[in-house]
Amino acid sequence: MKRKYITKADMLIVLHYIGYIMQGLGVVLLAPILVALIYREYINVAAFLIPCFISFALGTIFTKKLKHYQKLRLKHGMLISSFAWLWASLIGAAIMAISLDIHFVDALFENMSAWTGSGMTFFVNVEILPRSILFLRSLEQWIGGLGIVIIFIGILIRAGTAASRLYKSEAREEKIKPNITNTLRKALEIYLIYTAAGILLFILAGLPIFDAINLTFTSISTGGMSIKNANVGFYQDSLVYIITMVLMILGATSFSVHYNIVKTKGKSVYRDVQFQLMIVLIAIASVFILVTNKMVPIEELFTIVSAITTTGANVVPPYELATWSGSSLIILMVLMLIGGSSGSTSGGLKLIRIFTVMKGMNLTVTNLVSPEGRVVSTRIGGKKINEREIKEASAYISIFFIFLMFGWIVMTLYGYDPFTALFDIISLQTNNGLSTGIVFGGLPIPVKLILIFLMWIGRLEIIPVLVLFRTIGGLITSKR
Repeated sequence: MKRKYITKADMLIVLHYIGYIMQGLGVVLLAPILVALIYREYINVAAFLIPCFISFALGTIFTKKLKHYQKLRLKHGMLISSFAWLWASLIGAAIMAISLDIHFVDALFENMSAWTGSGMTFFVNVEILPRSILFLRSLEQWIGGLGIVIIFIGILIRAGTAASRLYKSEAREEKIKPNITNTLRKALEIYLIYTAAGILLFILAGLPIFDAINLTFTSISTGGMSIKNANVGFYQDSLVYIITMVLMILGATSFSVHYNIVKTKGKSVYRDVQFQLMIVLIAIASVFILVTNKMVPIEELFTIVSAITTTGANVVPPYELATWSGSSLIILMVLMLIGGSSGSTSGGLKLIRIFTVMKGMNLTVTNLVSPEGRVVSTRIGGKKINEREIKEASAYISIFFIFLMFGWIVMTLYGYDPFTALFDIISLQTNNGLSTGIVFGGLPIPVKLILIFLMWIGRLEIIPVLVLFRTIGGLITSKR
């Protein structure tokens, strides 16, 4: 007798909690209507109202009709996260498809790219897009940076086991407060403070209010999708570059570090091993690339910071980036793979996993050469790490590279240059956005769908998606 891993009750529990997120999305994605009204884009109002109404209505039905299904387990949280990011992308895609009359797959790519903070776009000329659509993309990046599930459970769901399991389902572990809901609200508070500060700094630097809001949203969220064709390079202003780099680094730093800044008088920042490693990597890469490429130092530094924070904002156009030396592009690929800190808005493998695996390798060698019977332990930043954590980090990195190889092979089968294809595949799966220019709207539909899939699993850190696939597989086999 086959064991049923997912029952009908399990699916009803998932739908109940998905309902809250659908309601939240239905309300929040109405915000660009205000921009549409300010800039007299009245024709776009219906494009927002219809998908948002559908999302809110379905969400209300699920939360009300299934209110007795609340016994949440971690597997439910994984399924909820997987569905939530897909649903958010589908709603955004519906808005764009209606408003801009574009192919739905292209709209889905654009929105998955925005929500996951990948930052790549199929639009050749973004500056002709309606302001409301530009703001929609920036808003999606801002919400997605902190986490779709995290934001809405922090606001809509009471404290308890449900909130805790949903928090973990979105690849989050660190706690600012003992209570998960309070952790989420404190993280949102920090996020809002940095967002407000960024907007103010950009306005003082001379940017229009609309530009300042959008650039802050895409920088602090490490999203990088711009409202300008030349991205941040449009402004040709070193002060704007510096403010953007500061916001990118803040976004890629753990929220627990930000929370402890005041309590430790700033010591929490430079004591954090992930922050230390990020700065060291930026410094080493800057020296190497500056020596091998003749370019403006601030542009080189900006590109490096954008790579390791997985923001993908650029001041160097893709066609120019593609002319960098092969060794420099490899350095950027390594930085994109590593990514920022855990508990931040950045993507990639995360600095703490790299640290953990390196410590695990060192522990293995130390145990081999140590006297028999000696017990050796290892620590990161004063915290003892155990064998389970080392195995989990190693397993995740292995699975990550399996999917990365799959995407790379597909791109080469379609005839794309292996080196530039690898660069862009790494950029997409790490939710970065830096590009050599081979990702564009003319890609075949199957390739576009695979790229959408890679952005999705990259943001959710794969495991929730594997749980979803296991569930679908189980449902199919149970019907045979």
